Amino acid sequence: VSEGTIDFKVGDESYKTWYKTFGDLKSPRTPLVVVHGGPGTAHYYLLPLADLASGPSAIPIIFYDQIGIGSSTHLRDKSPDFWTPKLFMDELENLLQHFGFGEGEGKREFDLFGHSWGGMMGSQFVATRQPKGLRRFVISNAPASMELWEKSCNELLDAMPDEVPNILRKHEEAGTMGDKEYTDTLNTYMARHVIRMPPPDGMLKTLGAMADDPTVLHATYGPKQFTIVGSLKTWSIISELHKIMVPTLLLNGRFDEANDACVTPFFNRIPKIKWYQFTESSHMPQWEERDHFMKIVREFLSS
Repeated sequence: VSEGTIDFKVGDESYKTWYKTFGDLKSPRTPLVVVHGGPGTAHYYLLPLADLASGPSAIPIIFYDQIGIGSSTHLRDKSPDFWTPKLFMDELENLLQHFGFGEGEGKREFDLFGHSWGGMMGSQFVATRQPKGLRRFVISNAPASMELWEKSCNELLDAMPDEVPNILRKHEEAGTMGDKEYTDTLNTYMARHVIRMPPPDGMLKTLGAMADDPTVLHATYGPKQFTIVGSLKTWSIISELHKIMVPTLLLNGRFDEANDACVTPFFNRIPKIKWYQFTESSHMPQWEERDHFMKIVREFLSS
């Protein structure tokens, strides 16, 4: 295990992207770059993927925190229009260059894994930038558009006992999301559609990081769960998906906020794609069905 930071220049300012690697990057196995969700959740909740870095077919793993969260540079004073998909794609490209991924002499291949927002940004990155050296791509628990995501979250909410949607919508309309009644009731929803088990340490660490600095989340998604008011409100990658040419694995959970309607455009439009659904999981199958999840991902990356 090693960690460090990479200089990331934006205009005339320079920031730090923090990373952590598991396994031997010099091994012949293609490394996996892991892109976290949010925007603004930090990498902690995806640490089960480090399981892939051990065992007989060990895959080297690179985690990183996107700027604005976790151990990377925090920028609480930036205006909301600073936080764009382009910014995060530039940061990912900078990280890939740092590790020498690409084509040509001295360059090497990599695989890419994106969870939730990481799958959104990852799919936009692969479709629109055609990164050199990319071998395989995993889209995990991600919507193909925010319109589909918002619709899914609200449909799932409406299927819960009446007091749950009533309480949550009442507080979102009033802007009182800090109220204990709201947070307690949101936990009821999350226990059904975000993580169907007591949240492990990695999840708690991610939730803590988001509470400590919600700058990125509030700029891009907004402070409300069921009404997107941030800059990603109209985001969609559907029209670009046919440009993703690498073999792709699509994952979601049976109880996922990224429901079947959210992910179907990926399946219909990416030429070489397999879709696997975790029947006992919601949005966090890397925790909810950890061993099974690793088996499916390892098989895809090893085939």
